[in-house]
Amino acid sequence: MHRTTQLPLDGIRVVDAATLFAGPGAATLMGDFGADVIKIEHPAGDPARHHGVQVHGESLWWKVVGRNKRTVTLDLSRPEGQEICRELVRDADVLVENFRPGTFERWGLGYQKLAEINPGLVMLRVSGFGRVGPMRHRAGFGTLAEAMSGFAHCTGAPDGPPTLPPFGLADGIAAVMSAYATMVALHARGTTGRGQVVDTALIEPILHLLGPQISAYQQLGYVQRRSGNRSVNNAPRNIYRCRDGRWLAVSTSAHSIAERVMRLVGSPHLIEEPWFTSGSGRAEHVEELDAVVGDWIAARDADEVVAAFEKADAAVAPIYNAADILADPQFAALGTVLHIDDPELGDLAMQNVPAHLSGTPGRVRWAGRPLGADNDEVLGKLGIGPKQRAELRGKGVIR
Repeated sequence: MHRTTQLPLDGIRVVDAATLFAGPGAATLMGDFGADVIKIEHPAGDPARHHGVQVHGESLWWKVVGRNKRTVTLDLSRPEGQEICRELVRDADVLVENFRPGTFERWGLGYQKLAEINPGLVMLRVSGFGRVGPMRHRAGFGTLAEAMSGFAHCTGAPDGPPTLPPFGLADGIAAVMSAYATMVALHARGTTGRGQVVDTALIEPILHLLGPQISAYQQLGYVQRRSGNRSVNNAPRNIYRCRDGRWLAVSTSAHSIAERVMRLVGSPHLIEEPWFTSGSGRAEHVEELDAVVGDWIAARDADEVVAAFEKADAAVAPIYNAADILADPQFAALGTVLHIDDPELGDLAMQNVPAHLSGTPGRVRWAGRPLGADNDEVLGKLGIGPKQRAELRGKGVIR
C-alpha cells in the first residue's frame, strides 16, 4: 500500500477554544492527522496545565492533550480578545468551544454571527447537558455524565455501591464522537458549501456506548445489575489470580472459546450440559464455571496459564499497569508508545495516534507547548504587530 508523507487533514484549520478534555480531546485527534490546531487559552492557562501528575511543574496531561497544537493566549471575555477570535475564525474550518450554553453568544461569538464571517465554519460545541432542555445551563463534567448515563449504576461489585471510573471516561468517549461528527460535518460541507453546528452533550456518547439498555428496559422492564468483573451475557468472564500473584482476564464471548476453556481446565463434561449452549445459560451457572476456571488458574503461574491458553486458542490477557505496557512486545510491534524529544522534559513517552491508516497515517509532531508559545507567530500573521501585542499584554488580553 502506497504511503504518503502528507497528513490527511493537512489544510484543515481548527481553532480550539475549549478547556480540559472533551472538546480539546477532539481537537487533539484532528491534530494527530494533520489539522493545523490553534489552541486559544485564557492568559491564566488551560486548567489542563495544572491537572494530574506534574514533572518540574509541567502537567503530563497537558503534554498529551496539547500535542500538535499551536498555543495562543486570549481573554475572550474582553472585546479585544473577541475581535482577535473573529479574525482567527475567518479562515478556519472548525471552531471548538465548551463554555456553558449562551456564553459565546454573550461575547458576540455565537454561530450565527460567526457564520456571517465564515459560512463554511463547522462549530463543535461540547457541554455537559446539551443546548436545550431544563439542565442546559448547569455546569457539566464527565463525572456527572458517567452517573446519569447508567454507567456507574451497572459498574462495581454486586453488593457494592455504583462505581465511577478513575479517569475521564465520558470526556474521552465524547472527544472521539465529537471528532467523528466534526469530520461528518466537514464532509457534508463539500456538498452543501456551508458549515453547521455539531452539538455534543457529555451525557449522550457514553450512553450510546452502553448498548441496548434503553431498549431492554422499554421492551422487558430489564435494568442491568452490577456484576463486578463478570458478564451478565456469558461465562466464564472474569479476572483470576495466578499462583504467582499476577492477575489474568478471561473472555468466552464466543461459544467455541468457552468449550476450549472447559477442555483446558479439565471440565469437558460441562460442555454437555443443556445450559452451556448459550451465553445467558452459562451466565446463570457462573459460580460453577468460575470455580473450575479459577481453581485451575490459581494452581499455576501466569506465564504457564497464558501459554496453555494460547496453545488451546482460548482468550486470555494479563492485567497490565503502565510499566507492563511499556515492556510488552505486542504494543511495541504496533508502535503504540512513541518517544518525543520535548524541549522542557527531554525524552517523553506517550501513546501514539490511536488508529493506523495504511496510506495516510497520523503523526505526533510535538507535545503540549508552553503557554502562549505561538502568540507572536499566530497574531503576527493576523497583522497584529509587536507594538499592538505589547499593548494587549499590558491590558491582560494576551500573555
